[in-house]
Amino acid sequence: MGIDPGINGAVAGNGAVTIVIAGPPTAKGRPRITRRGFAYTPAATRKYEAHGRLAAQQAMDGQPPITSPVRAQIIVDLPVPTSWSAKRRDAALHGDIRPTSRPDTDNYIKAALDSINAIVIADDCLVVELTTVKQYASIPQLKIMIEPLAARAAQEKG
Repeated sequence: MGIDPGINGAVAGNGAVTIVIAGPPTAKGRPRITRRGFAYTPAATRKYEAHGRLAAQQAMDGQPPITSPVRAQIIVDLPVPTSWSAKRRDAALHGDIRPTSRPDTDNYIKAALDSINAIVIADDCLVVELTTVKQYASIPQLKIMIEPLAARAAQEKG
C-alpha cells in the first residue's frame, strides 16, 4: 500500500487505513453464560478488543469512520512455539510451515472487525471484500488494512 503504519497504524492519502494491534493476536472467545442466564464476553477477548480500539483511534487520529464499502485485509502474525527447533522455527518464519491449529481464522477476523467497528468503519457490514492470512512471524501482531472502494452502499439513497 506504500504507507508506513508506524506503531499503531496510519491513514494513507487514498483513505486507506492500516491498524496494527501489537502483541500476540487473541481470537474472539465464545460468549459465556452465568448460572443466572446472563451472557458475557470473556475477559481476555474484552481486553484485546479494547487494545484494538485504542490502536484504531490512534490510527484514525480524529477522522470520522468510513461510511462506504471497503476491502479489508487482515494479517495474523502468530509467535512461533518456543519448543520448536531452530530448523523448524526457520521453516515457520519462511512460510514453509503454516499455523493450522486452533483458534480458527474466523475468530481472529471477528476480534479484528469488532475492534475497529464504529471507529475506522461505521459498521462492519461495510466490509464487502475480505482477505485473511494466518502465519508465523518473529513479531506477533494483528494488522488490519482497510481500503475504501469506489462503490456505494446498497442502503444509500440516490
